[in-house]
Amino acid sequence: MEAKLQQLKTLMAEVMDLQAAAALLSWDQQTYMPPAGAEERSEQLATLSRLIHLKSTAPEVGQLIEDLLPYAETLPPDSDDARLIRKAKRAYDKQTKVPADLVAEFTQVTTLAQEAWVQARAEANFAHFRPHLEKIVELRRAYAACFAPYDHVYDPLLDDFEPGMKTAEVQAIFNALRPRQVELVRQITTRPQVEDGFLFLRYSEKKQWDFGVEVITRFGYDWKAGRQDRSAHPFTTAFGLGDVRITTRIHPRNLTSGLFSTMHECGHALYHQGIGRNLRRTLLADGASMAVHESQSRMWENLVGRSRPFWQFAYPRLQALFPRQLGNVSLEAFYKAINKVKPSFIRVEADEATYNLHIMLRLELEIALAEGSLEVKDLPEAWNARMQEYLGIVPPNDRLGVLQDVHWSAGLIGYFPTYALGNLVSAQLWEVIRRDLPDLESRIARGEFADLLAWLREKIHQHGAKFEPQDLIQRVTGSPITPEPYLRYLTAKYGEIYGL
Repeated sequence: MEAKLQQLKTLMAEVMDLQAAAALLSWDQQTYMPPAGAEERSEQLATLSRLIHLKSTAPEVGQLIEDLLPYAETLPPDSDDARLIRKAKRAYDKQTKVPADLVAEFTQVTTLAQEAWVQARAEANFAHFRPHLEKIVELRRAYAACFAPYDHVYDPLLDDFEPGMKTAEVQAIFNALRPRQVELVRQITTRPQVEDGFLFLRYSEKKQWDFGVEVITRFGYDWKAGRQDRSAHPFTTAFGLGDVRITTRIHPRNLTSGLFSTMHECGHALYHQGIGRNLRRTLLADGASMAVHESQSRMWENLVGRSRPFWQFAYPRLQALFPRQLGNVSLEAFYKAINKVKPSFIRVEADEATYNLHIMLRLELEIALAEGSLEVKDLPEAWNARMQEYLGIVPPNDRLGVLQDVHWSAGLIGYFPTYALGNLVSAQLWEVIRRDLPDLESRIARGEFADLLAWLREKIHQHGAKFEPQDLIQRVTGSPITPEPYLRYLTAKYGEIYGL
């Protein structure tokens, strides 16, 4: 059996190599590729995706997995090899349901769509993007149909990002969360608003960039195993455990936008850089799920990056960089400003109290698109109606509305719920971290993050995708995903800021 296991690992490693090559082409497309390269890049990526799919679903792979399943039962259940064989079985069963032609077409369509989205967003012109999105939705429905029968057509799409979770489970969590977040926001609106105008003065883009680099270096980002570039929408990508890259975007009149996106993507990268080397070039060399991944990015962005202890350490340095803008702004005024609660158009710049409402809006629209109860042509109107309903504001144009996120152009329908789930998991983990590291806040106030990162490496990062997400969270926190710790966190934080 050892020989067969090694054969399976070799085949998997070759697939991982091809996936890394495709990821490198995608990263280049979003950072340095000239626009005229889009058509040929779409063909290159389509070819690679077809090869990856055919290699992953080869009968030889299926036979090896079947031969190894009895062997896996003889191994310790949490051993790398036992988990790897079961993970391979799950992946093979899913992938063999999908035709290679559909995979290749989807890759080609989304590659072209991302370039169309960039132009449409710049011009605030949904009509330019609409035909691309219509094709994407059509292909996502065709993909979901490969897994029928299902409880809900959205289930197969969600499962790609949150293995094992059903649409009904997410809706139940959100239904429990929504009224309490809405009530918190309502209470905050009755209180005097904090001043944040100084955040929107002109700030040197280079100094913003340099400060962000300083921060994530201290967090523990390994520059020998990564780099940061600019892109239209911040993202993290990995070509292996030793090459994990992030991007950000800097606004000259919004101090926090680039900084918090840098922190966010650093959280993703720290997760991937911390995966055990014993899992390298296997299916386990990935995050447990996108909710777990987002818990890491949202933790470093918000629970660390928007905390008072962090700015006790970092604010003097920021003031020194921007004395004209911040010299007369106290630490307390700055802390309250970066945590101001106010309904806003842009999800990635939303405060913690309203952020999940942006996600719930997108989930409802995605479900409607998948069901066919909403047509793409009606998406801007539906978006604006839900913005009015959930946040009480209507975007003045499509760039600030339906075109703001890159995800749909990449075909990532089913991804958005993981952001809100990640928020919940981050707070759930944070309560355990504070128990295990009782002096955590004082360490953060001294700019010391090594112990926090070490805890995350031990409990989360090193395991990669060995464990199912709910299993991992249960092991670490004692319960599956629950909104209660996040609601406790929000209530305590904003109750103190707004005197509730």
